[in-house]
Amino acid sequence: MFHIDKRILNFLVIITLTIFSFAWTFFIFHKPFDWFLVLTVIALRMISSLILFKDFSLSWSKATQKTFILKSIVYITPFFLYAPYFHGEVRFALMASELFLFVFSANFLMYSYYFVVNRSKVQKTKRVVIFGAGKAGMKLEEEFRPSKYKVRYFIDDDKIIQGRSIDGIRILSKEKFKEKGKKYDLLVIAIPSATQKDINSVYNELKEYFTEIQILPSLEQILRDKDFSTQLKDISVEDLLARHPKDLDKKQIENFIKNKVVLITGAGGSIGSEISRQCKKFGAKQLILVDHSEFNLYSITDELSSDIVIPVMQTVRNFGFIEETFKKYKPEIVIHAAAYKHVPLVEGNILEGISNNIIGTKNCIDLAIKYKAEKFVLISTDKAVRPTNVMGTTKRICELYAQNINTKDNTEIVAVRFGNVLGSSGSVIPKFKSQIEKGGPITVTHPDITRYFMLIPEACELVLQAASIGKGGEIFILDMGEPIKIVDLAKNMIELSGRKEIEIEYCGLRPGEKLYEELLINDSDMKTQYESITVASPTKYDIEKLNKDIEELLVCEDKIAKLKEIVPEFDHKLN
Repeated sequence: MFHIDKRILNFLVIITLTIFSFAWTFFIFHKPFDWFLVLTVIALRMISSLILFKDFSLSWSKATQKTFILKSIVYITPFFLYAPYFHGEVRFALMASELFLFVFSANFLMYSYYFVVNRSKVQKTKRVVIFGAGKAGMKLEEEFRPSKYKVRYFIDDDKIIQGRSIDGIRILSKEKFKEKGKKYDLLVIAIPSATQKDINSVYNELKEYFTEIQILPSLEQILRDKDFSTQLKDISVEDLLARHPKDLDKKQIENFIKNKVVLITGAGGSIGSEISRQCKKFGAKQLILVDHSEFNLYSITDELSSDIVIPVMQTVRNFGFIEETFKKYKPEIVIHAAAYKHVPLVEGNILEGISNNIIGTKNCIDLAIKYKAEKFVLISTDKAVRPTNVMGTTKRICELYAQNINTKDNTEIVAVRFGNVLGSSGSVIPKFKSQIEKGGPITVTHPDITRYFMLIPEACELVLQAASIGKGGEIFILDMGEPIKIVDLAKNMIELSGRKEIEIEYCGLRPGEKLYEELLINDSDMKTQYESITVASPTKYDIEKLNKDIEELLVCEDKIAKLKEIVPEFDHKLN
């Protein structure tokens, strides 16, 4: 079958339109046809287009109004440049350019309609509503044209554009849309810059009107791919809970990490592995990844796959072994993420929790000071605030040690405290997903229990940002937003799964668990230059006494009583 190259076709179309517009102009003005002038204009036009647009391979099916206007300007300019040669009449050039622009526009619109809108024989089986009538929403509507999706409405909160239309598609407010009372197949939330609060508001108000809800990812992710429709994904619980801090200062983080030797303990865990990724991204010179889990250490090392990564399979509890690592690599920054964090497991294994969390942290801090690391960053938890469990109390003792140790002016030691991270090992979200896959029920400990949540990448970036501004002795607190009721989280996950038959059962609070977590101890906590980061008030504790108390804690029989002595606010909940 005969096939003509599209570049040649574009070339021939422009030549034909130019000759046609000239021929009519010569005819109207009763002038003899001048091939020299016509060919001169064509040559000048093609050379200009070749220089400005690189070639004649423009895909008109993807062309925008901007492309059309720019091309039109380039195409009609030669008419006026050669106006003196058109029998000395400017009106001759004006008439020729108007004729050309008319037929060029007509061809452009005809092609758009017949070959773009109607070329697809796909039956429109999905009724779609796009939330967001901005650039992202308009581009999605354009990409949906040759597909099975039929865009019925745009919804937008901007009152200025409500009631108007885009390509014949009306823009409605949420209220006007809900008045229709109909159910549609798909809602697409097309606002890449939307906050978690915005997404929650749209989801909660409109979910009953749609069978399915999808969302565009963040703007940073969208820019990686020109086709928006390929990046649509089902809305997830992470989308509803994500914080997306607006004061994230990546330049500050890069200045902190770049060209530094960074040692990360617990590097294979949920937090440690993401911090490892971030440190590589921000230009660390060398990454010393320490973890006692062979599989976790292998996984993150294999993922990063870089010459700057050095895996070290060690436990932070063995001072002699971990000292060899500090002595050999002399890290400039130490990020201590190694810890036992599962509340019920630590309640059942108190000595191991004390040994790993307290002694492991103490070892790393002492060695960071001995080998003159510039900065030591302790990853802490909201459970360290007025703790009701052993795990939270051990982390509070780590904070006390970090705040009160004599650093000999060598090392700046800071702690960063935050709540639950979405999707971490042992968190409720993977557990709920597993229970849903098995057909339920979802087990929630108490109808009133609440927790703070943040995405792992966002939490880790804020950890590095907080560490970068620390001068030593601070406990930084990350803004986790509003606490989330776990039962509401469970209900949302059931709705998103589409399996509404799944039930929720209450199983009672576990040992050491409390109904709500706290991030601040008192009202004297201070702000930093970043709204997402606060500094907790310092707590003084004689370091010699603290060292002695820790030694006694390891050997005493009643470890709960000793923990209460060190941390008076520890209110042990046996539930």
